[in-house]
Formats: sequence, C-alpha cells, structure tokens
Amino acid sequence: MDKIVMLSDGDCTAELQKYLSSLTSDQVTLHYVCSPPDSTEGSSRRLLVYQHCIPLCESGDLQTEVAADIIGLLMLETQTLPGPSLAKLASLFVEAIKVGKMGSGKSLELFPTVLTALSACETLSYGEGELSGEEYKKQLINSLCSMCLPHFRDVPVSSEELQFVVEKVVRMFTKLDLQEIPPLVYQLLLLSAKGCKKQVLDGIVCYFKEQDVCQEEESLDLEVQSIPQDQLRHVEGTAILHIVFAIRLDHELGREFLKSFKTSYGDLCPFSVALLLSVARIQRYEEQVFDLLKGAIIKSFKDEQLQQGSKFLQDLLPEHCSLARMILDTVKNSVFGWDHVTQGLVQLGFYLMDAFGPKPGPFGKTTEGSATIARTPNQQACKLGGQVLLQGFKMHEPIRGEILDQVLNRLVTKTASPVNHYLDLFSDIVVSAPMILLESSSKVTETFDHLSYLPLSTVQGLLKAIQPLLKVSMSLKDALILVLRKAMFSSQLDGRKSAVTGFLLLLKNFKVLGSLASSQCSQAISSSQIQVDVHARYNSAANEAFCLEILSSLRRCLGQQADVRLMLYEGFYDVLRRNSQLASSIMQTLFSQLRRYYEPEQDLLPPVKLEPCITALGDQVYLQEPLAHLLSCTVHCLLWLQNMRRSANPNTDDSGGEEEEEGEGYQSELQTILESMTRRMIKSELEDFELDKSAEFSTGSSVGVKNNIYAVLVMGVYEILMEYNFIKANYSKSCFEELLELFNRYHKLAEILKEKCGKGRVPSNKSPRSLLSLGFISTLLAVLFRDSSQSREEALSVLRSSGEFVRYAVNVAVQKTQQLEETGHTDGPDGQNTDRTFRFLCDMTSVLMWRYTNIPSVVEDAGKKEKRSSLSLLCLEGLLRIFTTCQQRYPDRMAQLLSTMALFMFFACQQRALFTQLSGGEEEFNSKEAQLLVSILSVLSRQLKPSSQQVAALFSRSVCFSHLEDPAFAKGLLSLLFNLHVLYKSPVSLLLELCQDIHSQLGDIDQCAHHHHHHHHFNLSPQLLVLSQVDKVLDEVDWLIARKKSQPSSDKSGEATQTAGRQDPIEKAVMLQLGTLLTALNELVQTALLPGTCTITLLRELSRTYTILTTLVKYYIQVCASQQGALPARFEKLVSLRYCFSCFESSNTSDIMQIKCFLCRSNCRAKLLRETKSIPNVIFSIEQYEKYLITLSKKSKVNLMQYMKMSASRDFRINAVTLDAALQEQDESQGTNESQDAEEPKEPKQKKRKQ
Repeated sequence: MDKIVMLSDGDCTAELQKYLSSLTSDQVTLHYVCSPPDSTEGSSRRLLVYQHCIPLCESGDLQTEVAADIIGLLMLETQTLPGPSLAKLASLFVEAIKVGKMGSGKSLELFPTVLTALSACETLSYGEGELSGEEYKKQLINSLCSMCLPHFRDVPVSSEELQFVVEKVVRMFTKLDLQEIPPLVYQLLLLSAKGCKKQVLDGIVCYFKEQDVCQEEESLDLEVQSIPQDQLRHVEGTAILHIVFAIRLDHELGREFLKSFKTSYGDLCPFSVALLLSVARIQRYEEQVFDLLKGAIIKSFKDEQLQQGSKFLQDLLPEHCSLARMILDTVKNSVFGWDHVTQGLVQLGFYLMDAFGPKPGPFGKTTEGSATIARTPNQQACKLGGQVLLQGFKMHEPIRGEILDQVLNRLVTKTASPVNHYLDLFSDIVVSAPMILLESSSKVTETFDHLSYLPLSTVQGLLKAIQPLLKVSMSLKDALILVLRKAMFSSQLDGRKSAVTGFLLLLKNFKVLGSLASSQCSQAISSSQIQVDVHARYNSAANEAFCLEILSSLRRCLGQQADVRLMLYEGFYDVLRRNSQLASSIMQTLFSQLRRYYEPEQDLLPPVKLEPCITALGDQVYLQEPLAHLLSCTVHCLLWLQNMRRSANPNTDDSGGEEEEEGEGYQSELQTILESMTRRMIKSELEDFELDKSAEFSTGSSVGVKNNIYAVLVMGVYEILMEYNFIKANYSKSCFEELLELFNRYHKLAEILKEKCGKGRVPSNKSPRSLLSLGFISTLLAVLFRDSSQSREEALSVLRSSGEFVRYAVNVAVQKTQQLEETGHTDGPDGQNTDRTFRFLCDMTSVLMWRYTNIPSVVEDAGKKEKRSSLSLLCLEGLLRIFTTCQQRYPDRMAQLLSTMALFMFFACQQRALFTQLSGGEEEFNSKEAQLLVSILSVLSRQLKPSSQQVAALFSRSVCFSHLEDPAFAKGLLSLLFNLHVLYKSPVSLLLELCQDIHSQLGDIDQCAHHHHHHHHFNLSPQLLVLSQVDKVLDEVDWLIARKKSQPSSDKSGEATQTAGRQDPIEKAVMLQLGTLLTALNELVQTALLPGTCTITLLRELSRTYTILTTLVKYYIQVCASQQGALPARFEKLVSLRYCFSCFESSNTSDIMQIKCFLCRSNCRAKLLRETKSIPNVIFSIEQYEKYLITLSKKSKVNLMQYMKMSASRDFRINAVTLDAALQEQDESQGTNESQDAEEPKEPKQKKRKQ
C-alpha cells in the first residue's frame, strides 16, 4: 500500500501502471485483509486506498481493464467501511463533481454503492450535531442537485427524494446553456424509470413552452434575439427524439404522457403538439394521439365560438388560446429538421379533413354553401386540416408526393361524398407551387382518365384548379384534350357535360392575340398564373388554332341533349369576354343554331318554331332545345360585342377590314331577326302557341308536359326580348310601350300557368326561374324607383304606370337573390362573377331601401283590398334576402354593402318603421311587415359593435309584449332583444325582468288551479323563448365551472393565495349568474303556465339547474380536498336562495296535483303523461344536489344544511286505519265475486277469465 501511495505521488506513471498490472487480485485483497475495518488504523488505510484509487481511475492513465477491476474490488469492500469513512468518501465524490475532476466518469459507478451503504448508518456527525445516514444522504443529494448533471439512476431513493431531485433539476433548466439541455433531458428520462414520470414530462414541456413564448415576444422586438431560433428548434427536435425513444422503451411513460393532455387542451403548445405527432409514429399510440388531437381541436373551436358569441365571457376571461395557431406554428417549426414530425402532420391533416369535411345530405345531395367561409367548429377543423397539408406541401419536399397522391385518390374515389374541401386544397397547391407540381404531372394525367366517371361538380373544380399547369405543360394539355374528346362521345350524360366544361375552360384561359385586356374580362387571373405565363407563353397563333379546333368539337354538342346544350350556351358568353377574337366563330355558331327555330316568313305567327324544341320517347316528352337560353346567349353576346366595338371605335363611320364588315353583317341580320321577333311576339296570341286557357297543363299526361315545356320556353323568349328592347330603346316611349306589351303577354301566360298548376293534387305556386340578368334587374329597379331626370320622365311613366310590371321587377330581384344565396351564382351574364354580382346587390339595396322609406306602405295600400303582399313588403323581403345572402356569401364585404347607405342611419330607419308598426292600433298593425323588419334588424345587429348599448335600450319590455297574439312576431322580436342585449352584457338580468312580466301576465298558480282555461289563448312563444335563453345561460355557467375544474390544483392553490380576501372573478360570476337565474326560475315556478310544452320545458330547465348546482358543489369539494379555506360567502347565500326556491316547490305540490286532476278530467292524459315523466328527473337532481351538499358540509366544516329542508316527497308511512279499510273492502269484493261465481255455470266463468 505504501508503495502504491509513493508511486501515485510521484511523476512516474509508467512505473505505477506496471506495478498495478503486476498485482493479482489476491494481493490487492491482501491489503484489505491486513487493514481490518474495526480498527482505526485499518479503516484509515482502507479510506486511503479509496482516496488514491478513485482519482487514479479518473485520470485516464490506467488501462480500462485495470481501472474496471479496481472499481469492482472497491465496490465489494464498500459495505465494510465505517460511517465516518463513508461520509468522507461521499464528500470526496461531491467535491470532485463540483470542481469537474470526474474526467472519464468510471469511478462514478462506485458512488451509488457508497450512498446506499451510507443510508444504512444509524448516526453520523454533521457539523456540530448528528444526523442519521438517510438524512445525511438527503443533504448530499441536495448538494448534487445544485450542479449540472445528477447521477441518481442507480441510487435507491424514496419517492419524496426522487420528486425533490426532479423538481430541483427542472428548476435548473433556465440556468443552463441551451446545448446542455438535451443531455439533461436524456438523464431525466432515464431517472423517470424510478417514478415521477408526470413531473419529468411536465417540466420538459413547460421549459420549452416558456422558451417559445420568449422567442415570440423577442420576435416582435427589433433587438437581437438572446437565443437564435434555429438553435432552439434543433434543441427541441433533439429533445423530442429523446422522449419518443424513452416512450418506446417505457410504455408507462407513454400512458402518463397522453393522460396529462386528456383533461385540458390548454396545456398544449407547439412543442407538445410536435411531441404528440412524433409519438403517433409508435403504432400502439397512433389512434389514441389522433383521437386526443381531434377532440382537443374541436373543443377548442367550440370554446372559441362560445366565447366570441358572449360579451359576458369575453370580459370575464382572457383571450382564447388558439390550438389551431399552435398546430400551424408546429408546421412552421418543423422546417428545422423535424423529419420525425412531418409524417404525423400529414396524417393529422387528412384525419381532420376526412372527419370534419362536408357530409352528403338526403339522397346523396349536398347543400351548397360558401366554399371559403368556415363558420361551424367542424368547418373550421376541416379548414385547419387543409392549411396543415398546404403548408406541409410547401415546406417539405419528401411528403409532397404522398400529399398529392392522397388528395387525387380522394377526388377519384369519394364520388358519393362532397369533395369541395379537397378541391380547394388541390387548387391552393397548384396556385402556390405550380412548377413543383409539374414534377408530379404524371399523377395528374392519371386522374384525367377518370374524368368521365366523376360527378360534374368535381370535374369543374378539378379543371379550374389545373388551368395554370396547362399553360406551361404541353404534355398535360394534350393529355387533357385527348380525354375530353373521348368524353364527348361518352354514353353517360355526365361524361359529355364534363367534356363541355373542360373545353369551355380551355377556351377561357388560352387567349388569342388581339383579345381584350384581362381587366375587361369577367374573371381575374391570379398572380401566380401571370408568373407562369411570363415564364412560358404559348405562341398566339398556336392558341388561335387550338381554340378554333375546340370550337369545332363543341359544335357537335348542338345535336345532343338539352342539358349539354344548356351548358354550352351558359359558357359561350364568358368565353367571348375572355377571348374576343373568337367572336366571329361563336356568333356564327349561335346564329346558325337560332335560325333553325326562327320562322323567316314575316306574315306567319308565331315567329319561333316550338315543335323542334321537344322530343318524344314513347309516351314521355322531353325538352330537346332550350330555346330561351339560346336566345339569351345570342342577345347578350351581341350586346356585349356592340358595346365593346362602340367603346373601342367611337367614330363608327370609319369602318374598315373584311372582318369588321363580316361582323357588322351578321350583327345587322341578328338585329333584324330580333326586331321581327319582338313585333310578331306582340301580335301573337296564346292560341297561336296552343297555350290558351283551354290547354291542359297537368304533368300526368304527355300533352300536359308538352304544354308546360312550351309555356316555359315562350315565357323565356318574352323575358329575353323585354331585356333586349329595354337596352336598345334608349328611353324611347314607343319602345317602352312595346316592352310593356311583351310583359302583358308574359303575365297573361304566367297567370294561366299558375292557375292550372294550382289545381293539381300537389298545388305549385313556384313560378319558372326568370332568365333576366341580375345586371338588368339592378338597372331596371334604379330607373323605375329613383330616376328623376326630366328627359326620361315620359318614357319611364309608361313602365311605372303598370303596377304589375313594377311588382314583377321586384319579384325577379328577390328570386335572383335567393338563387345566389342557395347556389352561389345566378343565370345569365356575369352570374359567375362575384365582384360584379356584389356590385349589383349594392345597387339594388340602395334602391329598395329608398323605395321602402320614401313611400310608406299605409299610403300605398290605401283603398286596396288585395290579399297578396304590397310592393313595400316585397322591397323589405328583397332587402332581407340581400342581407342574408351577403352575410353568407360575402361576409368580408358586409361593411362595404352597408356603407352605401350608412349602417346606423339604416338601422335607425328600420327601428322607426318598426315602432310605427307597434304604436299603431290593431287595424294598422301589419304582422308580416313587422316580422320582416325584425328579421332585417336581427341580421344587421350582427354587424354592430358591442359598445352600442343604446340599441338594446330602445327595446323596452312594454314593446316586447305588444301584439303578443302574433307568435312569429313575438318570437322574432324577443330573439332580437336577446341578440342585442348579449352584445354588451349577460342577458340574465333581462331574463329576470321577462319572467316577472310573464308571472304578472299569467298570474299565480294557486289562483288559476281551477280556472286554467282562461289563458288558453295566450301566446306561448315568449315563455318558450325565455326558457331557451335560460338554457344558453346555463351553458355558459356549465362551461365556466368545467373550465375551473380542469385547472391544475397548483394553479388553484396559487390563485387562492393571490386572491386571499377576495373571491376569484370566475367563481363570483358563476354565483351571480346562478343566483339571478334561480330568482327568475322562481318566478316561473309560481306562474300558472299552461300544461304542455312550457311546463315540460320548465321542468327540464329545473332539472338541469340542479345538475349544474351539483357540479358547482363537486368543484368546491375538490377545492376543499386540495387546500383548506373558507367557502365564499356568495356560495352560502346561493345555497340559502336555493332553499327558498325548493320550499316554494314543495308548497305548490298540492296545487300541481289539482291541475293534474283537471287535465285528467279534460281528457288530456297524453300531456299529463309527458309532464309526469319529467318530474322524477327533477326529484333525482334535487336529491343528488343535497347528497353532495352534505359531503361538502363535512369537508368544509360549514353547516350548509341549515338552509335545507329535507324533501318529504319520497317519505311514507303505513296508515293502519287506511290499510284496514282497504283490506276490508278487498275482502268484501272477493266475497261478492265468489257468490256470483257459485251461481254462474263454469263456461261463462272461463270466458270471464279470458276477458
């Protein structure tokens, strides 16, 4: 031993190495044998060996095998060391770790053994006192936790010590350099095998969550960031890999990780979302992770919707934590080498789009809605999935192929379900990265092969999406044309319609040299498409040949079914606007087709041939040629061409060029035909079309179907000629007289059709869809109502004199707006152009509003006794349709629409009109007009700011209960009142006032128990609406309680210490809401409500109120279990208020039973049965509330039951007198039956038994 010490103190390392290598294990052991531990000198020598061998092994001068043998021998002899020697040895390790002398770390294998032996010692001197071995070990652990790297994996520690170690190490995260975090995370995860898994995971996630918040705050500052973003993201990625690896090995750690996020999504952050998606790569956790994320996302959107719809919640709570933003931040962060996250992002995106995408409606039909606006939580979740996939496609090259494959596969396979969301995603991908997508053009080409088998809406969306690609890829364009040509001869009608759609889109997008600028076109081109054109623009001559070839293919469609021709006629106008150089070919095609159905002989009536427009197959008659649409397309193309050439060449006298002469040739011929058709259609009588009053119009016979088709065609021709003559008239009185003659013919046929169709089994008042364009209707309404120029007065008086024509114009405006609301487009030119359509709506809004406010309906209807709606009501209906349509289709432009008339001025006008209606007498009150006004105000109220308190103040309670005999009006007015009230505060105080009003109107229940029929005429709408608002308030209260319960206990205790002496604001708000609500319900409980729906709804709300009270009691039980503290005074007051409420309920039991008896005598057993089903639920809710209230009293040491009176409804006792009387009566009845049975023969007795 002395030689080892001497050599180790010297400088000759080689000699020491040689000497130690020459020693055998027996010789080393001999040193210990010669140093007995029970003697002071022996223990000192043993300690000396440890003190010299440990630094020697750490120095790295010894061979690995020699150092391992020495450490192994020292581990075996550690148990024999006395306590003081173990304490010194442990201190040696601690000091070496502090100063950084543990170079190789080989001797650290000995440290856990030393700590284990140390904890077995009874007493050890520590400073001036003594400690047990276990306490001394805790002091050492505390010292070690103050340093960078804990080594406790092999140290046996208790759960308290382990928790202490974990908490102290987690607190050290912020003091370390960022590069030191991943090794520490790895060591913590190894340590979690002993326990404290939740604390380890929470500590790691919280650290990175704080770093992300700091990074976001610093990004808003212009100063240099303390931590580079890329460095932080790489560290986060490494930590995620460590955690996922640990979860693979320790499934208990994985279960604990998922459990921590199941209770509340508020703990999620971009780091934890990335971690969840990485864990999803483990097969056993995949389904759990995506279900967890799906539930968290939909709950986040629902909470956000609830908070946005309530000013009460907005003021009470901070801004909502958006989980969608976290997920998108995760996508953005994944660009820093997070390859283990990208696959999970792809799965999540498609999982959300599949789960929350639009679903097929009845019979596979889908209700078309706005494609870009996501309103419901499901729509928002679906949109989020699309955003995740789009951003992932842009950022990560490896997943682009998979995303494109899955999108195209869903477009092809999901033929029975709507695929609008996938079409939008595909379109966004094409627009954002067209050149990248060209690398996978073969996949797009494969999709083309399925075009003829896909639904028409899918084909239209797909072809629109790929337009930018067709301009840069010749092979893609050739493949599409080949497929479309095949589809043109498809046996399926949808296949041929798809071919027409594709060809028309190609004609719109491949411009010929000399066409008008894109600013004059009906559809704008996106910036990315313009960039594509700049990089690779096709030869204009080649484009012209290409377009003419397509036109020749489309001419074949003129011999196919009416649906195919209709698509062609609707598309030609847009093609002409985009490609004006094709005008000659398009007009020649339309002109030659129109001449087939035009009667050239000027003396013959009518001027159109209707028989070629239909075809018969057996007994069935079908439309073959949509003549009115053909005429409409021709007229609008002609007018557009004339307008463009007039604006391009103001001096029309200088005409030159063969092409212009040719154009003027067919234009003049077309004008001649249209003038002749106008003149002869005016002369033609209905008998000329065989459509007089004696004609049959029933749809059950072939003759009736034929006449219906003829009538629709003739009415369409009349409308197109009216629009053409109005535009060409230039405000000529004679032309307007001709127009009015056309309308009279149209109106006469429409009345006959309406009369005949109304006599069938299923009366139909639905008129055929008008073919007038929305732009023409907008202009017509403006000149009819607002044009005051003297030069036009005489001509316009012709049209204004016809009340039927004015009504017709407003009716068509309402019909067009309804079509736009339902489908997103209208018939006729510019029907697909959203900008022009919106401009027309703005123009019509100002005109209709002016007409309604300047000509009161009272003046208009004076002296008239017609059952139909007045013109003012039609204007109101049109305004309501426009506002509803714009709110659905153009929500971002509502402010622009209302700015044309000043929102608040318009709001005030509508209110004045409503008050005029309400202040008038019963005879002057127009229920329908009042309902329309309320509906318009309800729509506009959504545009008001929450600060507009004066709006709700205008609606007093006296107004609310005027004209309550009209259920629809009362319901609408009360709904408006609540909608306005909720904009700036909770409606619970308003509910109390309304319940008091209902109570005063209907009286007490004890007064009306025997005279209940007195109120049978009273309107039920206010009562039901008030109860529905009670349900909404309970929703908010329930949500707030659930939010408080989901908070971690640490947060609750922290809030309790911070808010000592004052109540938590959320708890205070819940108490106030429930207190006012209980008072309101108390009013309704005392009210003589009619048995039936109102009573059942009231009982249901009572049951739910008690359930929520029980939830609140459970929350305070949870609080009392985690911390000691007094219950809030407001809660005790709430319990006492509930007691008064229950006392009144029990006191009214007899009265309720009297009403039940009255119902039985009135043969209302069904109503009685429905009501009695709700009563047990209320009783059960009350008993549950009392049960948990008793538990809370014990936990909180507060006697809450002093306010309670135990319910006696379930208690009973056997009344001996009543029982004896009942038994005696039963015995007498049995004796009577036996005597009767003895007298009667046996067979009748058997018959009686069978009965």
